[in-house]
Amino acid sequence: MTVLIRRLNGVSLFLLFCCVTPAWAANDKAAIASAHPLATLAGFEILEQGGNAFDAAVAVSAALAVVEPAGSGLGGGGFWLLHREKDGFETMVDGREKAPLAAHKNMYLDQNGEVIPGLSRDGALAAGIPGLPAALVHLSENYGALPLPQVLRPAMRYAEQGFQIGERHRKLLAFRLKQLLKDAAASEVLLQNGRIPDAGSVLRQSDLAKTLSRLAEQGRDGFYAGEVAEKLLASVKQGGGIWTQDDLDQYKVVERRPIRGNYRGIDVVSAAPPSSGGIVMLQALNILSAYSLDELDRVGRIHLVSAAMQRAYHDRAMFLGDADFVEIPQAQLLSLDYAAGIRRSIRLDKAMPSTWLAGEIEENNDGPHTTHFSIIDKDGNRVAGTLSVNFPFGAAAMAEGTGVLLNDEMDDFVSKAGSMNGYGLVGGVANAIEPGKRMLSSMSPTFLEDDERIAVVGTPGGSRIISMVLLAVLDFAAGHEPDSWVNVPRYHHQYLPDVIQYEKGGLTEEEIAGLKALGHRLKEVRYRYGNMQAVQYHKKTGRLSAASDPRGEGLALVR
Repeated sequence: MTVLIRRLNGVSLFLLFCCVTPAWAANDKAAIASAHPLATLAGFEILEQGGNAFDAAVAVSAALAVVEPAGSGLGGGGFWLLHREKDGFETMVDGREKAPLAAHKNMYLDQNGEVIPGLSRDGALAAGIPGLPAALVHLSENYGALPLPQVLRPAMRYAEQGFQIGERHRKLLAFRLKQLLKDAAASEVLLQNGRIPDAGSVLRQSDLAKTLSRLAEQGRDGFYAGEVAEKLLASVKQGGGIWTQDDLDQYKVVERRPIRGNYRGIDVVSAAPPSSGGIVMLQALNILSAYSLDELDRVGRIHLVSAAMQRAYHDRAMFLGDADFVEIPQAQLLSLDYAAGIRRSIRLDKAMPSTWLAGEIEENNDGPHTTHFSIIDKDGNRVAGTLSVNFPFGAAAMAEGTGVLLNDEMDDFVSKAGSMNGYGLVGGVANAIEPGKRMLSSMSPTFLEDDERIAVVGTPGGSRIISMVLLAVLDFAAGHEPDSWVNVPRYHHQYLPDVIQYEKGGLTEEEIAGLKALGHRLKEVRYRYGNMQAVQYHKKTGRLSAASDPRGEGLALVR
Protein backbone atom coordinates (compact mmCIF):
# COMPACT_ATOMS: atom_id res chain seq x y z
CA MET A 1 0.00 0.00 0.00
CA THR A 2 1.16 3.54 -0.74
CA VAL A 3 0.08 6.35 1.56
CA LEU A 4 0.33 9.93 0.29
CA ILE A 5 -0.27 12.94 2.48
CA ARG A 6 -0.62 16.37 0.91
CA ARG A 7 -1.93 19.73 2.01
CA LEU A 8 -4.50 21.83 0.19
CA ASN A 9 -5.43 25.28 1.50
CA GLY A 10 -3.95 24.38 4.87
CA VAL A 11 -6.03 21.22 5.23
CA SER A 12 -4.41 17.81 5.54
CA LEU A 13 -5.81 15.28 3.12
CA PHE A 14 -5.12 11.59 3.51
CA LEU A 15 -5.10 9.55 0.33
CA LEU A 16 -5.05 5.78 0.59
CA PHE A 17 -4.30 3.74 -2.51
CA CYS A 18 -4.29 -0.03 -2.62
CA CYS A 19 -2.76 -1.92 -5.50
CA VAL A 20 -5.74 -4.20 -5.98
CA THR A 21 -8.59 -4.43 -8.43
CA PRO A 22 -11.31 -1.86 -7.56
CA ALA A 23 -14.32 -3.38 -5.83
CA TRP A 24 -16.82 -1.34 -7.80
CA ALA A 25 -18.37 -2.74 -10.95
CA ALA A 26 -20.40 -0.79 -13.51
CA ASN A 27 -23.75 0.19 -12.06
CA ASP A 28 -26.46 2.57 -13.25
CA LYS A 29 -28.27 3.01 -9.95
CA ALA A 30 -27.73 4.85 -6.68
CA ALA A 31 -28.98 4.34 -3.13
CA ILE A 32 -29.96 6.95 -0.55
CA ALA A 33 -31.43 6.48 2.90
CA SER A 34 -32.28 9.49 5.03
CA ALA A 35 -34.49 10.43 7.95
CA HIS A 36 -37.05 12.30 5.82
CA PRO A 37 -38.58 11.40 2.44
CA LEU A 38 -38.10 14.93 1.07
CA ALA A 39 -34.39 14.84 1.92
CA THR A 40 -33.95 11.51 0.12
CA LEU A 41 -35.80 12.89 -2.91
CA ALA A 42 -33.63 16.03 -2.85
CA GLY A 43 -30.54 13.82 -3.11
CA PHE A 44 -31.93 11.95 -6.11
CA GLU A 45 -33.00 15.23 -7.74
CA ILE A 46 -29.39 16.37 -7.71
CA LEU A 47 -28.01 12.99 -8.86
CA GLU A 48 -30.40 13.07 -11.81
CA GLN A 49 -29.04 16.49 -12.75
CA GLY A 50 -25.53 15.06 -13.07
CA GLY A 51 -24.35 15.47 -9.50
CA ASN A 52 -22.25 12.94 -7.63
CA ALA A 53 -22.66 11.50 -4.13
CA PHE A 54 -20.98 14.55 -2.63
CA ASP A 55 -23.40 16.93 -4.33
CA ALA A 56 -26.23 14.71 -3.13
CA ALA A 57 -24.81 14.86 0.41
CA VAL A 58 -24.96 18.66 0.34
CA ALA A 59 -28.53 18.56 -0.99
CA VAL A 60 -29.64 16.02 1.61
CA SER A 61 -27.90 17.88 4.46
CA ALA A 62 -29.51 21.18 3.49
CA ALA A 63 -32.91 19.56 3.00
CA LEU A 64 -32.74 17.93 6.44
CA ALA A 65 -31.95 21.34 7.91
CA VAL A 66 -35.33 22.46 6.56
CA VAL A 67 -37.61 19.44 6.92
CA GLU A 68 -36.16 17.93 10.11
CA PRO A 69 -35.29 20.98 12.23
CA ALA A 70 -35.47 18.93 15.41
CA GLY A 71 -32.39 16.99 14.32
CA SER A 72 -30.13 19.32 12.37
CA GLY A 73 -29.95 22.78 10.84
CA LEU A 74 -27.80 25.63 9.64
CA GLY A 75 -27.30 26.49 13.31
CA GLY A 76 -25.70 23.10 13.98
CA GLY A 77 -22.88 20.92 12.68
CA GLY A 78 -21.89 17.40 11.78
CA PHE A 79 -19.43 14.91 10.34
CA TRP A 80 -19.36 13.68 6.74
CA LEU A 81 -17.38 10.51 6.00
CA LEU A 82 -16.40 10.45 2.30
CA HIS A 83 -15.13 7.76 -0.07
CA ARG A 84 -14.15 8.70 -3.64
CA GLU A 85 -14.14 5.54 -5.71
CA LYS A 86 -11.86 6.57 -8.59
CA ASP A 87 -8.77 6.82 -6.39
CA GLY A 88 -9.82 5.28 -3.08
CA PHE A 89 -9.51 8.61 -1.28
CA GLU A 90 -11.24 8.72 2.11
CA THR A 91 -11.59 11.55 4.59
CA MET A 92 -13.84 12.86 7.33
CA VAL A 93 -15.10 16.41 6.92
CA ASP A 94 -15.37 17.86 10.42
CA GLY A 95 -18.05 20.53 10.58
CA ARG A 96 -18.50 20.18 14.34
CA GLU A 97 -19.45 23.29 16.29
CA LYS A 98 -16.82 25.11 18.36
CA ALA A 99 -16.93 26.85 21.72
CA PRO A 100 -17.06 30.65 21.44
CA LEU A 101 -13.77 32.44 22.12
CA ALA A 102 -15.25 33.93 25.32
CA ALA A 103 -16.17 30.48 26.67
CA HIS A 104 -14.51 29.18 29.82
CA LYS A 105 -14.63 26.01 31.89
CA ASN A 106 -16.79 27.45 34.69
CA MET A 107 -19.38 29.22 32.54
CA TYR A 108 -22.23 26.92 33.57
CA LEU A 109 -21.41 26.75 37.29
CA ASP A 110 -22.91 28.75 40.17
CA GLN A 111 -20.91 30.52 42.87
CA ASN A 112 -20.62 27.24 44.75
CA GLY A 113 -19.11 25.45 41.77
CA GLU A 114 -22.26 23.45 41.02
CA VAL A 115 -23.78 23.00 37.55
CA ILE A 116 -26.74 25.33 36.92
CA PRO A 117 -29.48 23.07 35.51
CA GLY A 118 -30.43 23.82 31.92
CA LEU A 119 -27.93 26.62 31.32
CA SER A 120 -25.83 24.55 28.90
CA ARG A 121 -28.95 23.22 27.17
CA ASP A 122 -31.50 26.01 26.74
CA GLY A 123 -31.08 29.43 25.20
CA ALA A 124 -28.32 31.30 23.41
CA LEU A 125 -25.56 30.68 25.97
CA ALA A 126 -25.84 26.96 25.16
CA ALA A 127 -24.93 27.48 21.49
CA GLY A 128 -21.59 26.66 19.93
CA ILE A 129 -20.41 28.31 16.70
CA PRO A 130 -22.20 26.51 13.83
CA GLY A 131 -20.26 24.43 11.34
CA LEU A 132 -22.89 23.09 8.96
CA PRO A 133 -23.01 26.08 6.56
CA ALA A 134 -19.22 26.13 6.17
CA ALA A 135 -19.21 22.36 5.67
CA LEU A 136 -21.83 22.53 2.90
CA VAL A 137 -19.71 25.06 1.04
CA HIS A 138 -16.54 23.02 1.62
CA LEU A 139 -18.12 19.79 0.37
CA SER A 140 -19.50 21.48 -2.72
CA GLU A 141 -16.31 23.34 -3.64
CA ASN A 142 -13.90 20.48 -3.02
CA TYR A 143 -15.86 17.38 -4.04
CA GLY A 144 -19.04 18.31 -5.91
CA ALA A 145 -19.62 18.43 -9.65
CA LEU A 146 -22.44 21.00 -9.68
CA PRO A 147 -22.60 24.65 -8.54
CA LEU A 148 -23.77 25.24 -4.98
CA PRO A 149 -26.87 27.30 -5.95
CA GLN A 150 -28.15 24.37 -8.00
CA VAL A 151 -27.47 21.87 -5.22
CA LEU A 152 -29.22 23.97 -2.56
CA ARG A 153 -32.31 24.56 -4.72
CA PRO A 154 -34.41 21.69 -3.28
CA ALA A 155 -33.83 22.88 0.30
CA MET A 156 -34.69 26.46 -0.63
CA ARG A 157 -37.89 25.25 -2.30
CA TYR A 158 -38.92 23.21 0.74
CA ALA A 159 -38.32 26.20 3.02
CA GLU A 160 -40.21 28.69 0.85
CA GLN A 161 -43.13 26.53 -0.28
CA GLY A 162 -43.40 24.53 2.93
CA PHE A 163 -44.06 20.87 3.67
CA GLN A 164 -46.46 18.86 5.78
CA ILE A 165 -45.11 18.03 9.23
CA GLY A 166 -45.26 14.45 10.50
CA GLU A 167 -46.15 12.93 13.84
CA ARG A 168 -42.49 12.60 14.86
CA HIS A 169 -42.02 16.34 14.37
CA ARG A 170 -45.09 17.06 16.55
CA LYS A 171 -43.90 14.75 19.32
CA LEU A 172 -40.50 16.43 19.43
CA LEU A 173 -42.16 19.85 19.52
CA ALA A 174 -44.11 18.64 22.54
CA PHE A 175 -40.87 17.49 24.18
CA ARG A 176 -39.38 21.01 23.86
CA LEU A 177 -42.60 23.05 24.04
CA LYS A 178 -41.90 24.72 27.39
CA GLN A 179 -38.58 26.08 26.18
CA LEU A 180 -39.81 26.99 22.67
CA LEU A 181 -42.54 29.13 24.20
CA LYS A 182 -39.84 31.30 25.80
CA ASP A 183 -38.45 32.29 22.39
CA ALA A 184 -40.66 34.57 20.28
CA ALA A 185 -38.93 33.89 16.95
CA ALA A 186 -38.98 30.11 17.35
CA SER A 187 -42.60 30.13 18.54
CA GLU A 188 -43.75 32.21 15.60
CA VAL A 189 -42.25 29.81 13.07
CA LEU A 190 -42.73 26.43 14.72
CA LEU A 191 -45.93 26.81 16.75
CA GLN A 192 -49.51 27.87 16.04
CA ASN A 193 -50.63 30.46 18.60
CA GLY A 194 -48.45 28.81 21.20
CA ARG A 195 -49.75 25.31 20.46
CA ILE A 196 -48.39 22.24 18.70
CA PRO A 197 -49.54 22.49 15.05
CA ASP A 198 -52.20 20.04 13.93
CA ALA A 199 -51.16 16.88 12.10
CA GLY A 200 -50.61 17.62 8.42
CA SER A 201 -50.01 21.33 9.00
CA VAL A 202 -47.68 23.01 6.52
CA LEU A 203 -44.44 24.48 7.90
CA ARG A 204 -43.14 27.40 5.84
CA GLN A 205 -39.79 29.03 6.69
CA SER A 206 -39.34 32.08 4.48
CA ASP A 207 -36.49 33.56 6.53
CA LEU A 208 -34.61 30.25 6.35
CA ALA A 209 -35.14 30.20 2.58
CA LYS A 210 -33.52 33.64 2.36
CA THR A 211 -30.59 32.51 4.50
CA LEU A 212 -30.08 29.46 2.28
CA SER A 213 -30.25 31.72 -0.77
CA ARG A 214 -27.50 33.97 0.61
CA LEU A 215 -25.38 30.90 1.35
CA ALA A 216 -25.93 29.67 -2.21
CA GLU A 217 -25.02 33.01 -3.78
CA GLN A 218 -22.21 34.16 -1.52
CA GLY A 219 -20.77 30.90 -0.20
CA ARG A 220 -19.33 31.00 3.29
CA ASP A 221 -19.74 34.78 3.59
CA GLY A 222 -23.46 34.39 3.04
CA PHE A 223 -23.71 33.02 6.59
CA TYR A 224 -20.60 34.02 8.54
CA ALA A 225 -20.50 37.66 7.36
CA GLY A 226 -22.89 40.37 6.21
CA GLU A 227 -26.58 40.62 7.05
CA VAL A 228 -27.06 37.05 8.28
CA ALA A 229 -24.08 37.28 10.61
CA GLU A 230 -25.32 40.60 12.00
CA LYS A 231 -28.73 39.09 12.79
CA LEU A 232 -27.17 35.99 14.34
CA LEU A 233 -24.92 38.05 16.63
CA ALA A 234 -27.70 40.43 17.64
CA SER A 235 -30.06 37.60 18.58
CA VAL A 236 -27.40 35.66 20.45
CA LYS A 237 -26.38 38.73 22.42
CA GLN A 238 -29.99 39.57 23.25
CA GLY A 239 -30.48 35.99 24.46
CA GLY A 240 -27.49 36.14 26.82
CA GLY A 241 -25.00 34.42 24.51
CA ILE A 242 -21.34 35.30 23.94
CA TRP A 243 -20.74 35.01 20.17
CA THR A 244 -18.67 37.65 18.39
CA GLN A 245 -17.78 38.35 14.77
CA ASP A 246 -14.32 36.94 15.51
CA ASP A 247 -15.97 33.60 16.32
CA LEU A 248 -17.69 33.54 12.94
CA ASP A 249 -14.58 34.73 11.08
CA GLN A 250 -12.34 32.12 12.68
CA TYR A 251 -14.60 29.09 12.21
CA LYS A 252 -12.91 26.60 9.86
CA VAL A 253 -13.89 23.19 8.53
CA VAL A 254 -11.19 20.57 9.13
CA GLU A 255 -10.54 17.32 7.25
CA ARG A 256 -9.44 14.45 9.45
CA ARG A 257 -8.12 10.96 8.87
CA PRO A 258 -10.92 8.48 9.67
CA ILE A 259 -10.53 5.83 12.33
CA ARG A 260 -9.83 2.45 10.74
CA GLY A 261 -9.89 -1.11 12.01
CA ASN A 262 -10.85 -4.66 11.17
CA TYR A 263 -13.35 -6.96 12.82
CA ARG A 264 -13.27 -10.60 11.68
CA GLY A 265 -12.39 -9.71 8.08
CA ILE A 266 -14.58 -6.61 7.91
CA ASP A 267 -12.80 -3.31 7.27
CA VAL A 268 -14.40 -0.67 9.48
CA VAL A 269 -13.96 3.05 8.75
CA SER A 270 -15.57 5.50 11.14
CA ALA A 271 -15.49 8.96 12.67
CA ALA A 272 -12.36 10.46 14.22
CA PRO A 273 -12.12 12.82 17.21
CA PRO A 274 -13.75 15.12 18.12
CA SER A 275 -16.17 12.25 17.60
CA SER A 276 -15.68 9.41 20.02
CA GLY A 277 -17.63 7.10 17.70
CA GLY A 278 -14.85 5.43 15.76
CA ILE A 279 -12.50 4.82 18.68
CA VAL A 280 -15.16 3.59 21.10
CA MET A 281 -16.83 1.32 18.55
CA LEU A 282 -13.55 -0.20 17.32
CA GLN A 283 -12.31 -0.68 20.86
CA ALA A 284 -15.51 -2.62 21.64
CA LEU A 285 -15.13 -4.66 18.43
CA ASN A 286 -11.50 -5.43 19.31
CA ILE A 287 -12.60 -6.71 22.71
CA LEU A 288 -15.33 -8.86 21.11
CA SER A 289 -13.13 -10.20 18.30
CA ALA A 290 -11.84 -13.09 20.43
CA TYR A 291 -15.31 -14.39 21.24
CA SER A 292 -17.50 -16.57 18.99
CA LEU A 293 -20.67 -14.60 19.60
CA ASP A 294 -22.76 -16.75 17.26
CA GLU A 295 -22.09 -19.78 19.47
CA LEU A 296 -23.52 -18.07 22.56
CA ASP A 297 -27.14 -17.92 23.62
CA ARG A 298 -28.81 -14.54 23.54
CA VAL A 299 -28.15 -13.78 27.23
CA GLY A 300 -24.46 -14.65 26.94
CA ARG A 301 -24.13 -12.52 23.83
CA ILE A 302 -25.80 -9.46 25.40
CA HIS A 303 -23.66 -9.92 28.52
CA LEU A 304 -20.41 -9.86 26.52
CA VAL A 305 -21.40 -7.03 24.17
CA SER A 306 -22.56 -4.93 27.14
CA ALA A 307 -19.28 -5.60 28.96
CA ALA A 308 -17.35 -4.41 25.89
CA MET A 309 -19.53 -1.30 25.67
CA GLN A 310 -19.05 -0.60 29.38
CA ARG A 311 -15.27 -0.67 29.13
CA ALA A 312 -15.04 1.28 25.87
CA TYR A 313 -17.34 4.02 27.21
CA HIS A 314 -15.21 4.13 30.37
CA ASP A 315 -12.19 4.99 28.24
CA ARG A 316 -14.30 7.54 26.37
CA ALA A 317 -14.93 9.36 29.63
CA MET A 318 -11.28 9.12 30.66
CA PHE A 319 -9.40 10.01 27.50
CA LEU A 320 -11.43 11.45 24.61
CA GLY A 321 -11.90 15.05 23.52
CA ASP A 322 -10.90 17.40 20.69
CA ALA A 323 -7.56 16.07 19.40
CA ASP A 324 -6.55 19.65 18.51
CA PHE A 325 -6.54 20.43 22.25
CA VAL A 326 -5.75 17.19 24.08
CA GLU A 327 -3.38 14.27 23.54
CA ILE A 328 -5.46 11.16 22.89
CA PRO A 329 -3.72 7.76 23.35
CA GLN A 330 -5.34 6.50 20.15
CA ALA A 331 -2.76 3.83 19.34
CA GLN A 332 -3.14 2.34 22.81
CA LEU A 333 -6.95 2.45 22.80
CA LEU A 334 -7.10 0.68 19.42
CA SER A 335 -4.34 -1.82 20.16
CA LEU A 336 -5.31 -5.49 20.03
CA ASP A 337 -2.97 -6.08 22.99
CA TYR A 338 -4.88 -3.45 24.96
CA ALA A 339 -8.15 -5.17 24.04
CA ALA A 340 -6.71 -8.49 25.19
CA GLY A 341 -5.83 -6.95 28.54
CA ILE A 342 -9.35 -5.58 28.92
CA ARG A 343 -10.82 -9.01 28.16
CA ARG A 344 -9.06 -10.36 31.25
CA SER A 345 -11.42 -8.26 33.37
CA ILE A 346 -14.54 -9.81 31.79
CA ARG A 347 -16.14 -12.87 33.35
CA LEU A 348 -18.58 -14.95 31.37
CA ASP A 349 -20.56 -15.82 34.48
CA LYS A 350 -20.77 -12.46 36.23
CA ALA A 351 -21.19 -8.75 35.54
CA MET A 352 -18.43 -6.49 36.83
CA PRO A 353 -19.56 -3.18 38.43
CA SER A 354 -18.41 0.00 36.71
CA THR A 355 -17.00 1.19 40.04
CA TRP A 356 -14.35 -1.53 39.75
CA LEU A 357 -12.90 -0.08 36.56
CA ALA A 358 -9.67 1.87 37.03
CA GLY A 359 -9.75 5.66 37.04
CA GLU A 360 -13.37 5.97 38.12
CA ILE A 361 -15.14 9.25 37.41
CA GLU A 362 -17.66 10.19 40.07
CA GLU A 363 -21.25 9.54 39.06
CA ASN A 364 -23.76 12.36 39.34
CA ASN A 365 -27.55 12.30 39.03
CA ASP A 366 -28.94 12.36 35.74
CA GLY A 367 -34.36 13.13 24.94
CA PRO A 368 -32.15 12.89 22.11
CA HIS A 369 -31.94 14.09 18.57
CA THR A 370 -29.58 14.19 15.63
CA THR A 371 -29.99 12.86 12.07
CA HIS A 372 -28.14 10.64 9.62
CA PHE A 373 -28.10 9.80 5.92
CA SER A 374 -26.25 7.24 3.79
CA ILE A 375 -25.46 7.49 0.06
CA ILE A 376 -23.82 5.36 -2.62
CA ASP A 377 -23.90 6.75 -6.16
CA LYS A 378 -23.66 4.92 -9.49
CA ASP A 379 -19.87 5.34 -9.59
CA GLY A 380 -19.27 3.91 -6.13
CA ASN A 381 -18.69 7.19 -4.33
CA ARG A 382 -20.18 7.09 -0.88
CA VAL A 383 -21.04 9.39 1.99
CA ALA A 384 -22.12 8.76 5.56
CA GLY A 385 -23.34 11.99 7.12
CA THR A 386 -24.40 12.46 10.74
CA LEU A 387 -25.65 15.95 11.64
CA SER A 388 -26.89 17.46 14.87
CA VAL A 389 -28.18 20.42 16.87
CA ASN A 390 -27.99 18.19 19.99
CA PHE A 391 -31.34 18.23 21.82
CA PRO A 392 -34.52 18.36 19.71
CA PHE A 393 -34.65 21.85 18.14
CA GLY A 394 -31.26 22.58 19.69
CA ALA A 395 -31.32 25.38 22.24
CA ALA A 396 -35.00 26.04 21.33
CA ALA A 397 -33.95 29.57 20.33
CA MET A 398 -34.06 31.06 16.83
CA ALA A 399 -31.99 33.97 15.53
CA GLU A 400 -34.62 36.50 14.51
CA GLY A 401 -34.88 37.19 10.79
CA THR A 402 -32.71 34.20 9.78
CA GLY A 403 -34.87 31.13 10.42
CA VAL A 404 -31.77 29.58 12.05
CA LEU A 405 -32.34 27.52 15.20
CA LEU A 406 -29.33 27.69 17.51
CA ASN A 407 -27.70 24.46 18.65
CA ASP A 408 -27.13 23.52 22.28
CA GLU A 409 -23.96 21.56 21.65
CA MET A 410 -22.14 23.26 24.54
CA ASP A 411 -23.93 20.66 26.67
CA ASP A 412 -21.66 18.06 25.06
CA PHE A 413 -18.71 19.53 26.93
CA VAL A 414 -18.02 18.61 30.54
CA SER A 415 -19.34 21.50 32.63
CA LYS A 416 -17.85 19.89 35.73
CA ALA A 417 -15.74 16.73 35.95
CA GLY A 418 -18.01 13.77 36.66
CA SER A 419 -21.25 15.62 35.94
CA MET A 420 -23.67 14.12 33.44
CA ASN A 421 -24.83 15.89 30.31
CA GLY A 422 -28.31 15.65 28.84
CA TYR A 423 -27.63 12.08 27.68
CA GLY A 424 -26.25 10.87 31.01
CA LEU A 425 -22.66 10.83 29.73
CA VAL A 426 -19.85 11.71 32.11
CA GLY A 427 -16.42 13.01 31.22
CA GLY A 428 -13.20 14.49 32.52
CA VAL A 429 -10.72 17.23 31.69
CA ALA A 430 -10.13 15.99 28.12
CA ASN A 431 -13.59 17.31 27.22
CA ALA A 432 -13.59 20.41 29.41
CA ILE A 433 -14.73 23.73 27.92
CA GLU A 434 -12.00 25.79 26.26
CA PRO A 435 -12.25 28.73 23.82
CA GLY A 436 -12.38 27.57 20.20
CA LYS A 437 -12.52 23.89 21.15
CA ARG A 438 -14.79 21.34 19.50
CA MET A 439 -16.97 19.42 21.94
CA LEU A 440 -16.79 15.62 22.07
CA SER A 441 -19.47 13.81 20.08
CA SER A 442 -20.89 10.29 19.77
CA MET A 443 -21.79 10.66 16.07
CA SER A 444 -20.57 7.58 14.21
CA PRO A 445 -20.91 7.71 10.41
CA THR A 446 -19.39 4.40 9.29
CA PHE A 447 -18.29 2.42 6.22
CA LEU A 448 -18.07 -1.39 6.26
CA GLU A 449 -16.44 -3.61 3.65
CA ASP A 450 -15.67 -7.30 3.36
CA ASP A 451 -14.99 -9.58 0.40
CA GLU A 452 -18.59 -9.47 -0.76
CA ARG A 453 -20.24 -6.26 0.42
CA ILE A 454 -19.82 -2.52 0.98
CA ALA A 455 -22.07 -0.72 3.46
CA VAL A 456 -22.75 2.81 4.66
CA VAL A 457 -24.50 3.18 8.01
CA GLY A 458 -25.20 5.57 10.87
CA THR A 459 -27.90 6.83 13.21
CA PRO A 460 -28.93 9.60 15.59
CA GLY A 461 -29.47 8.80 19.26
CA GLY A 462 -27.19 10.81 21.55
CA SER A 463 -24.99 8.64 23.75
CA ARG A 464 -26.58 5.49 22.27
CA ILE A 465 -25.35 6.19 18.73
CA ILE A 466 -22.15 4.19 19.14
CA SER A 467 -23.87 1.15 20.61
CA MET A 468 -26.52 1.17 17.86
CA VAL A 469 -23.90 1.24 15.12
CA LEU A 470 -21.93 -1.45 16.99
CA LEU A 471 -25.00 -3.73 16.96
CA ALA A 472 -25.45 -3.04 13.24
CA VAL A 473 -21.81 -4.00 12.56
CA LEU A 474 -22.30 -7.27 14.44
CA ASP A 475 -25.46 -7.91 12.41
CA PHE A 476 -23.54 -7.19 9.19
CA ALA A 477 -20.87 -9.64 10.37
CA ALA A 478 -23.58 -12.27 10.83
CA GLY A 479 -24.40 -11.94 7.13
CA HIS A 480 -27.66 -10.02 7.45
CA GLU A 481 -28.97 -7.29 5.14
CA PRO A 482 -29.77 -3.58 5.80
CA ASP A 483 -33.41 -4.32 6.65
CA SER A 484 -32.10 -6.40 9.53
CA TRP A 485 -29.49 -3.89 10.77
CA VAL A 486 -32.08 -1.14 11.20
CA ASN A 487 -34.49 -3.50 12.98
CA VAL A 488 -32.08 -5.08 15.50
CA PRO A 489 -33.48 -4.83 19.07
CA ARG A 490 -31.34 -2.25 20.85
CA TYR A 491 -29.56 -2.26 24.19
CA HIS A 492 -26.81 -0.09 25.55
CA HIS A 493 -24.22 0.29 28.33
CA GLN A 494 -22.27 3.54 28.66
CA TYR A 495 -20.23 2.88 31.84
CA LEU A 496 -22.22 5.34 33.97
CA PRO A 497 -24.98 4.98 34.94
CA ASP A 498 -24.07 1.33 35.53
CA VAL A 499 -27.08 -0.23 33.84
CA ILE A 500 -27.97 -1.97 30.60
CA GLN A 501 -30.53 0.29 28.98
CA TYR A 502 -32.81 -1.33 26.42
CA GLU A 503 -35.51 -0.02 24.16
CA LYS A 504 -39.15 -0.84 24.76
CA GLY A 505 -39.58 -4.49 23.83
CA GLY A 506 -35.85 -4.87 23.20
CA LEU A 507 -35.39 -7.74 25.64
CA THR A 508 -37.62 -10.70 26.40
CA GLU A 509 -38.63 -11.63 29.93
CA GLU A 510 -36.30 -14.64 29.75
CA GLU A 511 -33.39 -12.43 28.67
CA ILE A 512 -34.10 -9.95 31.44
CA ALA A 513 -34.15 -12.73 34.03
CA GLY A 514 -30.94 -14.24 32.65
CA LEU A 515 -29.07 -10.94 32.68
CA LYS A 516 -30.23 -10.15 36.22
CA ALA A 517 -28.96 -13.55 37.30
CA LEU A 518 -25.52 -12.51 36.03
CA GLY A 519 -25.66 -9.40 38.21
CA HIS A 520 -26.72 -6.80 35.63
CA ARG A 521 -28.98 -3.88 36.46
CA LEU A 522 -31.44 -3.11 33.68
CA LYS A 523 -33.56 -0.14 32.70
CA GLU A 524 -36.17 -0.08 29.94
CA VAL A 525 -36.28 3.10 27.85
CA ARG A 526 -39.96 3.91 27.42
CA TYR A 527 -39.76 4.12 23.63
CA ARG A 528 -38.00 2.48 20.69
CA TYR A 529 -34.99 4.66 20.01
CA GLY A 530 -32.76 5.50 17.05
CA ASN A 531 -33.32 6.28 13.39
CA MET A 532 -30.71 4.29 11.47
CA GLN A 533 -30.20 4.82 7.73
CA ALA A 534 -28.23 2.23 5.77
CA VAL A 535 -27.26 1.32 2.20
CA GLN A 536 -25.31 -1.65 0.85
CA TYR A 537 -23.63 -2.77 -2.38
CA HIS A 538 -23.01 -6.41 -3.34
CA LYS A 539 -19.73 -6.65 -5.23
CA LYS A 540 -20.48 -9.82 -7.20
CA THR A 541 -23.99 -8.96 -8.35
CA GLY A 542 -23.81 -5.17 -8.41
CA ARG A 543 -27.05 -5.07 -6.43
CA LEU A 544 -27.77 -2.06 -4.23
CA SER A 545 -30.09 -2.19 -1.23
CA ALA A 546 -31.20 0.42 1.29
CA ALA A 547 -33.16 0.55 4.53
CA SER A 548 -34.62 3.28 6.71
CA ASP A 549 -35.31 2.65 10.40
CA PRO A 550 -38.99 1.78 10.99
CA ARG A 551 -38.75 3.74 14.25
CA GLY A 552 -38.60 6.94 12.21
CA GLU A 553 -40.29 8.48 9.18
CA GLY A 554 -37.42 8.26 6.71
CA LEU A 555 -37.16 6.94 3.18
CA ALA A 556 -34.64 4.54 1.65
CA LEU A 557 -34.58 4.26 -2.14
CA VAL A 558 -32.57 2.56 -4.88
CA ARG A 559 -33.12 3.93 -8.37
